[in-house]
Amino acid sequence: MHLIITDLHATRSRVLKVGWMHALAAMAALILLGAALMWLTLQTDKLPAAVAERTATLWPAPDRVLERQERAARARLDAMARKVGEMQARLLQLESLDERVRGLAGLPPVKWEPVPGQGGILLDDRPLSMQEFDDMLNALARRTDARHDRMLTIESRLVDQQASTTLVPSMLPVAGRPVGSPFGTRIDPINGHVARHTGLDFPAPSGTAITAAAGGVVVTQEFHREYGNMLEISHGNGLVTRYAHASRVLVKKGDLVRQGQKIAEVGATGRVTGAHLHFEVLKDGAWQNPSSFLFAGKGKSPVQMVAGREHSVEPGQQ
Repeated sequence: MHLIITDLHATRSRVLKVGWMHALAAMAALILLGAALMWLTLQTDKLPAAVAERTATLWPAPDRVLERQERAARARLDAMARKVGEMQARLLQLESLDERVRGLAGLPPVKWEPVPGQGGILLDDRPLSMQEFDDMLNALARRTDARHDRMLTIESRLVDQQASTTLVPSMLPVAGRPVGSPFGTRIDPINGHVARHTGLDFPAPSGTAITAAAGGVVVTQEFHREYGNMLEISHGNGLVTRYAHASRVLVKKGDLVRQGQKIAEVGATGRVTGAHLHFEVLKDGAWQNPSSFLFAGKGKSPVQMVAGREHSVEPGQQ
């Protein structure tokens, strides 16, 4: 009996001990479960933002897609607008250059007309792609640049030609007046002897304008006993023109003159019988036939008045 009671007490102690152990394990499990729930709660608060950000990256909203497309299209249009603006500026330069070139070439200005009418049968119709439009703009820009470069080259050559022309005595020094006495051997009007005439005479009333036959620098302006009021203009390369018997000289030594500029007035100073301009051309100090310069390439010279009779004289025979 005593043994039975002792076994019962031992069994009760073991049962109580096991119960406490289960209770402690249950409490520990509850504590861990609560901690896990708290951690999940905290992570759940952060989850929507991360998920939303990731979702927005992978699958953007329709309004954002449209916004991006609009920005890209606007940037492309801005780039094309800049190209069109550059081409418009180049076309304006070309029009201005064309006017200058035509002026140098002696051509009348061009009246720019509107774009002419166009048309024709419609085949393989389709919208023009942005890439094709961009390629067309680039090709047109290259053609415009090439045309501009060619026009600049032509302008440069025309300027050189015009400069060389204006430095050669090719303009009549007395406009609208016939030549009165030729270059070469003639009967001297004062003593009646055979003498050499070193230039051309242009009879005209006193005060008639004398203009520079070519551009250059005045190298002489003086009174000469035979030439009277005289001036000389150097045109470079040893070429000089001489203007004699003037009533009044309007330029002085050292002045720059342009072709066609009024430099003096016709008079009767020096060894003369009446008012006229005596005009000479010298190359390296040697007299040249002025007709070879004034009438070069024009066939016969103007009607010349010699001894009161009119006759045409070939420049090579003067």
